[in-house]
Amino acid sequence: MKRILLLYRNAFGGLSKPAWMMSVVMLINRSGSMVTPFLSLYVTDMLGYSLREAGIILSIYGMGSVCGSFLGGWLTDRIGHFKVQFVSLTLGGSLYFLLLNLRQFEYLAAGVFILSLVNDCLRPANSASIAHYAKPENMTRAFSLNRMAINLGFSVGPAVGGLLAALSYRWLFVADGLTCIAAGIFFFLYFRNQQGHRPPPKQQATLTVPAAAVRSPYRDGYFLLFVLLCCSYAVMFFQLFSTMPLYWRREYDLPESQIGLLMALNGMIVFLLEMVLVYLIGERIKKQVLIATGLLFLGVSFVLLNMTQHLSVLYFSMLLLSISEIFAMPFMATITVERSNTVNRGAYMGLYTISYAAAHVIAPFVGTTIISVYSFATLWWATGILAVLTAAGFYWVVQKIEGQRRQLQQIDETDNMELTTA
Repeated sequence: MKRILLLYRNAFGGLSKPAWMMSVVMLINRSGSMVTPFLSLYVTDMLGYSLREAGIILSIYGMGSVCGSFLGGWLTDRIGHFKVQFVSLTLGGSLYFLLLNLRQFEYLAAGVFILSLVNDCLRPANSASIAHYAKPENMTRAFSLNRMAINLGFSVGPAVGGLLAALSYRWLFVADGLTCIAAGIFFFLYFRNQQGHRPPPKQQATLTVPAAAVRSPYRDGYFLLFVLLCCSYAVMFFQLFSTMPLYWRREYDLPESQIGLLMALNGMIVFLLEMVLVYLIGERIKKQVLIATGLLFLGVSFVLLNMTQHLSVLYFSMLLLSISEIFAMPFMATITVERSNTVNRGAYMGLYTISYAAAHVIAPFVGTTIISVYSFATLWWATGILAVLTAAGFYWVVQKIEGQRRQLQQIDETDNMELTTA
């Protein structure tokens, strides 16, 4: 027991106080994550729309997410991560109260788009903020700490949301809105006096960053392929939020409370294991191996659903999906940070988050279409095959990206030695 406690202490040690406070902000925010996990059920069960119409609403949510990720990255490089995060949290929280009263399909679609646009401006700004406050040697663990807080919140949000949904879906919107605003207030009170809110001046950036390194992520071929593969991963992973609740309801007839507990299990597993696993294996195993392994775990978690129909299979599948998340997502974020610099980090993080936002568009549309035309079983087989192909792609492109990074490090070390000798 003592060794386990020591392991956890070492895993969490050395992280800066702002990194911890940023995680508290995300914990408060994600503890209210109740609307998105139940949105497909809300649209079909409460508003009476069809499965196809529910898929359209979820895809429109994804379109807003794409636009918000791009806008958030653009704004972060121009006005700084502090303002972007504060406005996103407080304004986004207020919009939940508006969405609560929208029932006509066109108005609901417009409201969902605006809500997701504002909410997802937070993602690139938050990632840039973590990269700013973290020590370079602790970058992956800082991202893992932030994700740990998100997942702890996500273990609370859907579980409570399932209980509230059983009473009334209105409470989901109220709780989500209030926690977003509370997170915004906490963020403002702590970070308003912190240094580094603004992007670096262009003159200073020119002096500290070589001109060749100040590139656009949209002209970075390897990174564009990396982003495409991230999107493929997210399309599969986001079935958890789009088609999985429908599968649990239609194939197993689970109530909202049990659906919420299943989703909460994902957050709890990641919360308990990610920091320790990243600490133990993050520096010992190559990133391409870790990410590819995560993809294979993801594929097995879906294929397993076709093997037999039993409630225990749902929990074991969720365990594998959560392990996939631990192996893949922290290192994807680290690769993005290491590929960028202080001048273009907002753009790089924006494009990275766009890959996940685009998956919010693709995942529900493709998932509900396959289910409508074929079956849930076909969707799970297709996801398993895609996971294997994506794993191979990740292994190749991350190997190339890491090779380039090592070459640049060697050049920098050589230049520094020459300067010291001179």
